[in-house]
Amino acid sequence: MKCPYCGEHDTKVIDTTESRGGIRRRRECKECGSRFTTHERSLAATPVLVKGNGNREEFDRDKLKRGIWVACAKRPVPASEIERLTTRVETHLQSLGRSEVSSRVVGDMVIEGLKDLDPIAYIRYAIVYLGLEDLTSVRAEIDKLLSEQQEAIQPLPVYEECETIFTEPDSPSDDPVAESTQSCSAEPLR
Repeated sequence: MKCPYCGEHDTKVIDTTESRGGIRRRRECKECGSRFTTHERSLAATPVLVKGNGNREEFDRDKLKRGIWVACAKRPVPASEIERLTTRVETHLQSLGRSEVSSRVVGDMVIEGLKDLDPIAYIRYAIVYLGLEDLTSVRAEIDKLLSEQQEAIQPLPVYEECETIFTEPDSPSDDPVAESTQSCSAEPLR
């Protein structure tokens, strides 16, 4: 491994830790004594993306992550969620087992993931990805998102109040407490 500070190739590994994305190694340069970290992860074959105009482009994880970062700029989206979405897209592409995949597959997965993460990031991404060219189309997408959110938050039905009726027992018993019954309507109020 080449030292990023002095360019020397003679380095030693001080610590190795497995992380969810691969292996993290802490290294030390034998020449200058500087320490640095490297991350290793296995590369599974990812398919070539076929763009809308027919051009082919190799899948670039960093480009995908940058695009998601831009959509999430200045939004309360944790970096771990952006990493998780990026990994989910990459893993899905690898699991397809195909040599070529439409770039729409990536875009659709990202837009659905952003819809769940942050509605503003979703709209930012949708403006570019869906080609929303005027305020009317942006407004229509916002209205669609708002209606989906409203459907997800359905209020519980409101029922009429129950009426409790207390009655005296017909015959004297050992139980001095009066019997009670409830009468309620089972229909929700509209």
